[in-house]
Amino acid sequence: MTKRSDMCFKFNRRDLMKAGAATAAVTAIGGLNYTPVGAQETKKVTLIQGIQNDQFYISMACGAQQAANERGLELEVQAGEKWDASIQTTLLNAVVQSDPDAILIAPNDRVAMISPLRDAKDAGIAVFTVDTFIEDDSIALANVASDNILGGQMAADALAELIGETGKVYVSNTIAGTSTTDQRQQGFEEQIATYENIEYIGNDYNNNDPTTAASQTSAQLQAHPDLAGIFGTNLFSAQGAAAAVKDAGRTGEIKIVGFDAGPQQVADLQAGVVDALIAQHPYDIGYQAVNLAADYLLDGAEPAEKVFTTGYSVVTRDNIEDPEIARYLYVSDCSELPETEATPAG
Repeated sequence: MTKRSDMCFKFNRRDLMKAGAATAAVTAIGGLNYTPVGAQETKKVTLIQGIQNDQFYISMACGAQQAANERGLELEVQAGEKWDASIQTTLLNAVVQSDPDAILIAPNDRVAMISPLRDAKDAGIAVFTVDTFIEDDSIALANVASDNILGGQMAADALAELIGETGKVYVSNTIAGTSTTDQRQQGFEEQIATYENIEYIGNDYNNNDPTTAASQTSAQLQAHPDLAGIFGTNLFSAQGAAAAVKDAGRTGEIKIVGFDAGPQQVADLQAGVVDALIAQHPYDIGYQAVNLAADYLLDGAEPAEKVFTTGYSVVTRDNIEDPEIARYLYVSDCSELPETEATPAG
């Protein structure tokens, strides 16, 4: 059968580009400060990342900044120090008090963040969700994200191929109630069940902590010495699982598919500890979300759809040097972006 893991989805930014609002305004991201030039009544947008110091969200912010530059928006980026709905609610409330025209947010919980986001909407702020979502779809004008069920299915197919479609597999997940990783696990479980000779032994939640993920994976290796494969549902899960396999001296024996493509995961892939990465396109998520916000704030155009999905690339040791793959590896700073990524085709 055709494996979903063989697919590489591409995103064309030309479809997002709109003529007409190209004033040259740029703002601060990271440690850089810019002054808006020639903008009248510059619209202000705040991106609230899911968590600090995550290369996925840093890459997303780079795409958001590029779109803000092109569309003449002032962009501010905020993030909490932990993946925690109560921390994010406090941060969101402070952002609302600063009165931006739009908020782009990766909700830390699909239920707990409903009420504070409703308050933001009631304050007259346009709300867009990125990456994750909330269960009340009447609040956000649109959600821009990966199709996470599909991503989980792709991970299952990739892992099945790596282990010869036989053996025990395990999932290292983050925090229950997180929409993206819940869906990745769902897609993985649904797809792995189609392989008759693969036994799924279940999952653990690691609280988005690689040290916890490593400890849990070590316990699974003790309980199941014949474990054949592991799926890590995000950057920290895959990083922790890889560390445990390495510490057990079973690198290459136990196959690992990780979600996301941060620098440590890429290093693990190149070292043979991780065998495949399901790379999202976070730059594209930020770029598209800001363009949707710009269309709404500058042109009065509401999004045509409630959900916009970006693609995936399956990264392996065989294709990691391919420019069409390498461009989707996550960065720690926007200066690390390849030229083709930092300057979208127009």
